[in-house]
Amino acid sequence: MARDGGVNFAVFAAHASAVQLCLFGEDGRETGAFQLHGPSAEGLWHGFVPGLAPGQLYGLRAHGPWAPAEGHRYNAHKLLLDPAAQVIVGGFAWRPEHHGYVLGQDPDTAFEASDNAAWALKARVPAPLPPPAQRKPRIPVAERVLYEVHVKGFSQQHPGIPPELRGTYAALAHPAALAHFKQLGITTLSLLPVHYALNEPMLPPGLVNYWGYNTLGFFCPTPRYSRTPQDPAAVSAEFRAMVDTLHAHGLEVVLDVVYNHTPEGNHFGPTLSFRGLDQRCWYRLDDAGRPLNWSACGNTLNFAHPQVVAFTLASLRHWVQTMGVDGFRFDLAAVLGRGTDGSFDREHPFFQALDADPILKQALLIAEPWDAGPQGYRVGDFPGRWLEWHDRFRDAANGYWLHKPTPHGEVSRAEFAARFDGSAETYRDRHPAQQRAPQAGVNYLAVHDGYTLADLVAYERKHNHANGENNRDGRDNEVCANFGVEGPSSDPAIVATRLRVRRALVATLLLAAGTPMLGGGDEVGNTQHGNNNAWSQDNPTGWITWPDPADAQASAEAASFAGFIAELIALRRTQPLLRPGAFDEIVRRWEGLDADDTTPLLCHLHGADEPPGAAPLLIAFNRSALALPLLLPPGRWQVLLCSEPPELTPPPDTPDAPLPPRGLRVLQSLP
Repeated sequence: MARDGGVNFAVFAAHASAVQLCLFGEDGRETGAFQLHGPSAEGLWHGFVPGLAPGQLYGLRAHGPWAPAEGHRYNAHKLLLDPAAQVIVGGFAWRPEHHGYVLGQDPDTAFEASDNAAWALKARVPAPLPPPAQRKPRIPVAERVLYEVHVKGFSQQHPGIPPELRGTYAALAHPAALAHFKQLGITTLSLLPVHYALNEPMLPPGLVNYWGYNTLGFFCPTPRYSRTPQDPAAVSAEFRAMVDTLHAHGLEVVLDVVYNHTPEGNHFGPTLSFRGLDQRCWYRLDDAGRPLNWSACGNTLNFAHPQVVAFTLASLRHWVQTMGVDGFRFDLAAVLGRGTDGSFDREHPFFQALDADPILKQALLIAEPWDAGPQGYRVGDFPGRWLEWHDRFRDAANGYWLHKPTPHGEVSRAEFAARFDGSAETYRDRHPAQQRAPQAGVNYLAVHDGYTLADLVAYERKHNHANGENNRDGRDNEVCANFGVEGPSSDPAIVATRLRVRRALVATLLLAAGTPMLGGGDEVGNTQHGNNNAWSQDNPTGWITWPDPADAQASAEAASFAGFIAELIALRRTQPLLRPGAFDEIVRRWEGLDADDTTPLLCHLHGADEPPGAAPLLIAFNRSALALPLLLPPGRWQVLLCSEPPELTPPPDTPDAPLPPRGLRVLQSLP
């Protein structure tokens, strides 16, 4: 922190015997070194260097025991990146010098004494940033509609965005992007990781970590998505301008954040920052002093340690207070709640601190509620204010409409109904004292980690050969179906079936109780050609494929599907019965739960109050391949929405017209 004619430095390294601050010139040469004072009772080392100013390059060296069996891998020959760096300088390449041991030899005994400073990433003392524009939208909880999107992937092929802006933060705030978001009606962008991340070593040529789930700089936006990637100050300014513009148009910004692991990997990994400062405290270790792999990425940050909790809170505050974002989606969030004994604790100090923090207590918090550790599946177990990705909804909705079994078995009508109703047994009944609302469940069909929506109905199996892992990567049990032909088809019957099912799926998503989340690009039929793990595909496979304006048919089809989604979101917004704020606000009655597919499945909805606050609704589902007769309750009814594509079947003449195949109809009672 720059202040009082100099810069104050502080870093956590509880078991170090000495920590040096190393200064560098712009040419990369070391210009001086200072011993920091410490450690304090909290394990902090600190020092004030007069005369320094924003812009100064620096790194750290930590001295201490090389005792791998005890969890210590100190190696002062390795220049370390400040974990709290807000500006990171340099181009990282995987080199043997970044390892604390001799690469290729025993990582516990072959100490490596070469200096990596010439190739190490360095921090730059940041200039103070003014606070962001305070125009944050306040989206009512029940009206939130999430849109998960990759910053680069959204615009890289967008025909309405100038080529020089494509793939950048600025492109997300371009008028063409804003118009698309507003036309759809989504309220909240959930951005795939934008923290400073590294590629994995030994990726096949042409592949990179496109998704970015490999964070090294938890305070620093990645320059990959900037118009001026060589100017870190401009990167931050562009990011903040994007957020401000999105806010000005009523859109929230949520960041996907990865606080469960770092790129330092397991005991074979490099020494870049945290490992060299204090591996034993920063990471969870086994009895042999090696990192536990509860993240499935080699190591696991240790949220049983108060300094790891404090570091994460400081990072989150920075992104809310300085960078202006509205909330976070936490990758493998079960890691964050693991206590000293490794078990998950809903009362974990990290969760409590989030609620007590004056800056973070209003932030939107979304959990990916599992990790790869013991008893890691924690859906329904996060504290009351949290939202959770709800994979059971995904599996039930996809399995129902695609007639496919899920990892939990066949999808019965009762299972489908329970998920459509908001999963009360998960969010209301599991921890009754929390009084969690249906919005606690983030419902989705297709996200970055899996097939696109168009591919769900076009492929029966994954096609991940381009990832260089012989098609072994990606989920093998993801629900999908091709209805006869894998991949693109010109058969009118297959095309019609796929379109019907896609429309039924998004209608199910946007009519169900909960918080809906759309996958970016699904509204225009984006395809990854059957790749359900496109994490390394920074190319047209991973980018959204927008329709070519010169292709009138493709443009019309994409506009029609996007228009249907907009119609659904508008209906959800105007019908309170479709977005209950509590499980007891409405009464749902299902008809046909024990019947087979020769009978429609009916969901009756009306308000719990008498007289009812909104006219009753009826949603009729038909997942069969045949039209079915629809018997309506007594009274007058009007059709609010049909999932049937109008180009295939004209709108019904009467509310009780036969229900078209593979679709649904929403009706409202008239006085």
